[in-house]
Amino acid sequence: MSADHAAVQRTDFDQFMVPNYAPAAFIPVRGEGARVWDQDGRELIDFGGGIAVNCLGHAHPALVKALTEQAQKLWHVSNVFTNEPALRLARKLVEATFAERVFFCNSGAEANEAAFKLARRYAHDVHGAEKFEIISAVNSFHGRTIFTVNVGGQPKYSDGFGPRPEGISHVPYNDLAALEAAISEKTCAVVLEPIQGESGVLPADKAYLEGARRLCDQYGALLIFDEVQTGVGRTGELYAYQYFGVTPDILSSAKGLGGGFPIGAILTTSAIASHFGVGVHGTTYGGNPLGCAVGSAVLDVVNTPQVLAGIKSRHQRFKSELERIGQQYGLFEKVRGAGLLIGAVLAPAWKGRAKDIQQAAEQDGVLVLQAGPDVIRLAPSLVISDAEMTEGLGRFERAAARLAKS
Repeated sequence: MSADHAAVQRTDFDQFMVPNYAPAAFIPVRGEGARVWDQDGRELIDFGGGIAVNCLGHAHPALVKALTEQAQKLWHVSNVFTNEPALRLARKLVEATFAERVFFCNSGAEANEAAFKLARRYAHDVHGAEKFEIISAVNSFHGRTIFTVNVGGQPKYSDGFGPRPEGISHVPYNDLAALEAAISEKTCAVVLEPIQGESGVLPADKAYLEGARRLCDQYGALLIFDEVQTGVGRTGELYAYQYFGVTPDILSSAKGLGGGFPIGAILTTSAIASHFGVGVHGTTYGGNPLGCAVGSAVLDVVNTPQVLAGIKSRHQRFKSELERIGQQYGLFEKVRGAGLLIGAVLAPAWKGRAKDIQQAAEQDGVLVLQAGPDVIRLAPSLVISDAEMTEGLGRFERAAARLAKS
C-alpha cells in the first residue's frame, strides 16, 4: 500500500464525517469499465454503477477526454455568461427528446426542485394563486431538499424537519382510480417516476401513465416525470417516457447524464419554460462547462442505436441469469425492471435480507445495490462487457450458494 493510501483509512470517516452514511468497510480507489479496485488492490465487479450514475462505467475514454480537454480551457464563468458546452448539450437534449427548452443544475434533487417550482409558477401565472397542489406517489423518492423530500412519499425521510410545505398529497402508485379521486382544479402537477427506483424498481403500467397524462390534461395540471434514475439510456430508450410512449410536460434528469460528473437538468416546452423569466430561478454552478462537456460526451455514446439495443440485450441476459440463480437457491420470487435497471424481488423466506445478500456478494467480489429491504437492485454500466457480466454473475451465484447453505 502506498504512503498516500495509508494516510487515509476507513476509520477517518467515523472521525471526521457527519454520520449520515454507513459506508462499506473498504474504500474504492480506482475503476476501469465495470471493475473497481480498493486500497488493498482487491478487484470487484461493479453491478451498482454508483446507483445508476456511472452509465459508461469507470474511466470511459470518451468521458476522460471530454473532461480533461475542457479542464484545460474553461471551468466556470457564472451565469452572467453562457458557455459553449452548455449550449451544445442543451441542443442535443432538445433534438433527442420532446423538449424545446433545458435548464441545467447539479443534481437530481435540484432538478426536481426546479421542476416543482416551475410547475407552481406556471399554474400561478396561468390559472391563479389557488392552483398549487402537487400529487405524488406513495413510496416515491424525489430528493432530499425540504421541498423534494416532502413531495417524495416516504415519511422516514421527511419526518423531523419542522413544518412541511403545504399542498402536497400522496396516492398509491399504479392506482389510476386513486389518482382520479385525488386530482382537482387545485392540482398544479402530478409527479411520477416511470419506474419507482429507491422503493423497489417497480415499473409503472403503461395504462397508468396514459391515464395520468389524460387526467392532467383534463384538469390543466402538468405531468412531471422524475427520470433521475430512469434517464439517459437506463431503460434501453434514451428516456423512459419514450419506453412507455407517454410524454410529460416537464422531465427531470441527473445521475447518468454526467456519467459520474455532477449535473442535473429539466427538460420542458417553450410555453412552460417562459414562466422561468430572468431572475425567477437560478443556480451558481448549473450549466458549468465541465459538467456539460462530459454530459455531451455521454449523450454522444449512449444515444446511438447500437448502445440502446445493447442495453436491451444485456437486460435479457441479466434477467434470465438472475431468474435461474433465484430459482436454484430459492432466493428471488421475480425479476423486474427495464433495460439495466433491474430489481430482483426476494422470495418470502429471504424477505428483509437484502443487506445480507449485498454484503455476501461484496465478499465474493461483486457490488450490488438494495432497493429497500426486499429487493436487490442492479444498475450497472450500460456498456458492460460480456466478460464482466459473466464474471460478476458467477461471483453473485457463489455468494447465493454460500448464503443458501448457511
